[in-house]
Amino acid sequence: MRLCTFREAANAKLGVVVDDAVVDLAEAVPELPRDLAALLAAGPAALSRAAAAASNARRRLPLEGLTLGPPVLRPPKFLAIGLNYADHIAEAGMQKPEVPLFFNKQSTCVVGPSDPIHLPRVSPMLDYEGEMAFVIGRRCRHVPRARAHEVIAGYLVADDVTVRDWQFRVPTWTLGKSFDTHGPLGPWITTPDEAGDPHALEIRTWVNGELRQHSNTRQLVFDCFAQVEHLSTAFTLEPGDVISTGTPAGVGGLANPPRFLAAGDVVRIEIERLGAIENRVVAEPADTVRI
Repeated sequence: MRLCTFREAANAKLGVVVDDAVVDLAEAVPELPRDLAALLAAGPAALSRAAAAASNARRRLPLEGLTLGPPVLRPPKFLAIGLNYADHIAEAGMQKPEVPLFFNKQSTCVVGPSDPIHLPRVSPMLDYEGEMAFVIGRRCRHVPRARAHEVIAGYLVADDVTVRDWQFRVPTWTLGKSFDTHGPLGPWITTPDEAGDPHALEIRTWVNGELRQHSNTRQLVFDCFAQVEHLSTAFTLEPGDVISTGTPAGVGGLANPPRFLAAGDVVRIEIERLGAIENRVVAEPADTVRI
């Protein structure tokens, strides 16, 4: 099943993608929760009802022409991991981490799969990082690696957009990773039965049609299940939490010379079986000043 959030008349609605159309769950099963995190928290029975409704729905909205939002509108937690692809570690000239290197992205950075990315007024060092992410489906703690697949609701495409000078000016990376609009997610969540093996998926990133990143999730140093085990040792994971699994080689900041993003650039990230997101870079608009 592919679960999405779409926008209709300024309202965010939960849907199921079936072929090239979307079933509005609020219309098909009105008693189900209206956002993805709440639907996941409602448990397997709620997901089964959503799947059945999608199969039997008489009315489907054409996917073309719909505006998709981020599948999880405001993740309870948005975590990401650094230096987690062997090829990216090699291009950075660094040692493989002995333990996973996690950092927070603030949930206010989340935008949809076609929303604009802001080039911040305080820095020109804007970079892309094509990544596979996954969403937690069950409240859990101390999850052993062998059972980690049981708490993953599905997989999606992410761009861990980074302001490089803000990232490296201090030991913690949160500020450089959390500017508004710097967390595109989508286009939907693909449940594990449709995603297949999450550790054998092709991942590609293009900038203005030029292929910049091309790797496979088999290159992950710490795979998805190891990440769940590690994180849940420290704190409770909750339905709707998003965990982004790292980027492969080919980021702009490590090119020689560096190739940072500029206004007008278009970043497209595609992952086998999960779909694609495509976001245009725009100058940070004046209306972001709010007092």
